[in-house]
Amino acid sequence: MSVPLWLWLATVFGLLGLLVVDLVLVARRPHEVSFGEAGRWVTFYVSLAVLFGLGIWYFSGGVYAGEFFAGYITEYSLSIDNLFIFLIIMNTFKVPKVHQGKVLLVGILIALVMRGIFIAVGAAVIAQFSWVFYLFGAFLIYTGYKLARTKHDEEEEYKENALLRFVRRVYPVADRYHDARSFIKIDGKRFVTPMFIVMLAIGTTDLLFALDSIPAIFGLTKEPFLVFTANAFALMGLRQLYFLLGGLLNKLVYLSIGLSLILAFIGVKLVLEALHTNSLPFLNGGEPLDVPTIGIEVSLPVIIGVLVITTVASLMKSKRDEAAAK
Repeated sequence: MSVPLWLWLATVFGLLGLLVVDLVLVARRPHEVSFGEAGRWVTFYVSLAVLFGLGIWYFSGGVYAGEFFAGYITEYSLSIDNLFIFLIIMNTFKVPKVHQGKVLLVGILIALVMRGIFIAVGAAVIAQFSWVFYLFGAFLIYTGYKLARTKHDEEEEYKENALLRFVRRVYPVADRYHDARSFIKIDGKRFVTPMFIVMLAIGTTDLLFALDSIPAIFGLTKEPFLVFTANAFALMGLRQLYFLLGGLLNKLVYLSIGLSLILAFIGVKLVLEALHTNSLPFLNGGEPLDVPTIGIEVSLPVIIGVLVITTVASLMKSKRDEAAAK
């Protein structure tokens, strides 16, 4: 897939422009996001991603379009899992609901920049060392196993990462929120506010999730343009999705199992592809192995099927539990 520089620049600036407009709207009128507003924005961003995918199909063919949609759906699904942690962070820092939209949006902007760097590095490594897919595949299978054993708990304690602890050591932190301001002067001394800390927490925490989501999407497409845009579209609607799902998050009881199956499936796909193009001298004399590979025409239906079954099963179980509790 040949992507000219102007298209890269147009796409990046277009996506950033949408997020800036979103940020301006949030800053101009801080408010608690309603279910209806969140639903309209989520519909807008999902429709935008679908139109983008159809554009790829029209100009570059069905294979690349399938890779984009598979990557987008996978990244968006993994982003839903991130919302559990975002909810914990919001509760830990006691963020006022009226300012939660700005916190999420700025945190997502930070995450988008960091993921862009991560994707660029990953693409460069893959271009030089094809055997890295063995590592990616094994990592995804292991991550899928760990995720299957994970239980999300809204009361789970959030532990600040090294960057946040460093910021607290370098800058004094105000003891309360000052509207949506990130910095403030008190008696002539400059302080960062809890708003700044929580935005940094959201942005940097997302990078930890990228450690499994980026290898996962590289398992679906080798095109950096598709990897970046699928990640960008998945992140762009994440703020509104947080408010749209709301209490529904706790009803997705089987989400971790579904996502773990997807990660393990992509991990197996990566290992098979690595074997099929093997160049490691200590394995089969450095020659490729005659093993089957999994194409995007199989991957996309599997990913969608697992998510549909997981969602339906989760909602059915939650409904039964609610009925039994009455």
